[in-house]
Amino acid sequence: MVHTLFIEENIRQHPRTLAIIDRFPKARKIICERYGEVFNPKAQNFRLQKQDPALILAEKYKHFALPAPPGYNIGAKNNYYFSHMLNCLYDCRYCFLQGMFQSANYVLFVNFEDYQQEIKQICHASPNEDIHFFSGYDCDSLAFEPVTGFAEHFLPFFANISNAWLEIRTKSTQIRNLLKTAPNPRTIIAFSLSPDEIATKVEDKAPSLARRLDALCKLQKQGWQIGLRFDPLIYQTGYQEQYKCLFEQVFSRIKMDSLHSVSLGVFRLPEKYFKKIHSLYPEEPLFASPLETKQKITSYKSELEQEMLQYCTEQLLSYIPDSKFFPCTL
Repeated sequence: MVHTLFIEENIRQHPRTLAIIDRFPKARKIICERYGEVFNPKAQNFRLQKQDPALILAEKYKHFALPAPPGYNIGAKNNYYFSHMLNCLYDCRYCFLQGMFQSANYVLFVNFEDYQQEIKQICHASPNEDIHFFSGYDCDSLAFEPVTGFAEHFLPFFANISNAWLEIRTKSTQIRNLLKTAPNPRTIIAFSLSPDEIATKVEDKAPSLARRLDALCKLQKQGWQIGLRFDPLIYQTGYQEQYKCLFEQVFSRIKMDSLHSVSLGVFRLPEKYFKKIHSLYPEEPLFASPLETKQKITSYKSELEQEMLQYCTEQLLSYIPDSKFFPCTL
């Protein structure tokens, strides 16, 4: 439930803005000039705001689609990401957003059409090349779907661009709009998955593994391409058995003909983000793990990192062909 709406002056009459205002008739409404006035000030407590975030409705003016970081791909040479929202409904302790943003409030950019125009231009500039676009980089793609209508608006758009691929990355079970839409073979619905023993500790507010798998199976039954994202791998005593059981659970229900790709990556954060998150949650057991910082990235000690990657890679490749496997090298 949203109790406070901040609304930029320029988009207060935008149809998407008006629809969201109607959805939250009891919410306090505050007009602002630009969302940064609310979102960017440094004297904010992310942890405290996370208890009752406001929703900021804003307009984005540039950089609608940005080149994806090197190593962030599922098979294409040309990779971009775009974010219709900033911040996430869930409260995963490992999430880099807590370290990157000053505020836990949600920002929704309502001018979807400007994103679509830039994406179309990128695709038309390279008509003979497949171009992958990743949503869910600065938010969960579907968690706020009943409010944003993101999938409802973007799925038909991507279906009409012959060289555009879309990855929708999520932990959410908000799949109603997907189930009402004819599957596009160039759209991948990618679920982030962790063992129950880990998810219950570090993925607060996110749907359980069982609910995510149920949603995944409904989508593959309808014909959607599915992605599996085992990222980040989280260390705790007995992790081998926990991930082995996870993979057994998942692949007992996955149909190979609907599986587009599988990715894998260990827990890692930019050093600056890690320090900020650690200061917010100094008692968090995750941050008492055997960590080290190399080249300004905080992750597990090299030996442990390699051990985890090797073990989980071997397990995964017992289920899937190498052609579907994309370890994250970030």
